Amino acid sequence: QAYRLILYADNFVDCFSMSGYAKDSAGKNPRILALFDVDGTLTEARKVVSPETVSFLQALRTKICTGVVGGSDMVKQKEQLGDSPMLFDYAFSENGLLAYKDGQKIGETSIVKHLGEEKLKKLINWALRYFADLDIPIKRGTFIEFRQGMLNMSPIGRNCSREERNDFEKFDLANGIRKTMVEKMRKEFADYGLSFSIGGQVSFDVFPTGWDKTYCLRYLPEADFDEIHFFGDKTFEGGNDFEIYTHPRTIGHSIDDQNPLTTLKKLEELFGVPAPNSLTPPSAH
Repeated sequence: QAYRLILYADNFVDCFSMSGYAKDSAGKNPRILALFDVDGTLTEARKVVSPETVSFLQALRTKICTGVVGGSDMVKQKEQLGDSPMLFDYAFSENGLLAYKDGQKIGETSIVKHLGEEKLKKLINWALRYFADLDIPIKRGTFIEFRQGMLNMSPIGRNCSREERNDFEKFDLANGIRKTMVEKMRKEFADYGLSFSIGGQVSFDVFPTGWDKTYCLRYLPEADFDEIHFFGDKTFEGGNDFEIYTHPRTIGHSIDDQNPLTTLKKLEELFGVPAPNSLTPPSAH
């Protein structure tokens, strides 16, 4: 799927270039940026972006600057969006700890260097013991995923199936599994300078304070932009879009129904790019 998507995006870029609508064509306002979350904003959760959304984003990029900022690593981001560093003016994975501009890497940061091995080991050991004692309906695998700038922790395990993921999300909403664990970790590691962000359906992120999605703003100089519009679904307090959604430098747009088509319709209202009537279901592309 990712391979087909990359080919599609590349062909689309070629078509735009040949039509005279290249990135720097007349009429583009480089001082306005639309910055997107991934899951529940441009794609359904952990699904591949629709071809209609890719087409829309390319058309939008001829009018304003575009960017994407996700919590997942670049490998996962590309699985969903194709070659995201080439699809957007700015592409940030792991909240901006890996940063690209115009397809070129411009920054990279590591949680290992920040915390040190001893603190990191204590943090991981505590979480593994907590998971071992946690009584929930089912458990699978990959309870802790180590990323460049954060730890992603999942009580059920990230290897769960789509159906198991959906069931856990309902169970978690009713029982506060992730919320309770986060509260206990805040107390246990109060002196570590960590932040905790619940995102997606089955996991939460652990990262140094200030390394939420607002981290990417350091690559977007205030003098270069008049407006930064952020689009995300987890905009509630504790959600992984909250900090950037409420940041004074951004204009926040909440995608409450987690429907990518809602995102495109909001963009049509703002920037005049026609949104499609519908999107191809993920199972069909």
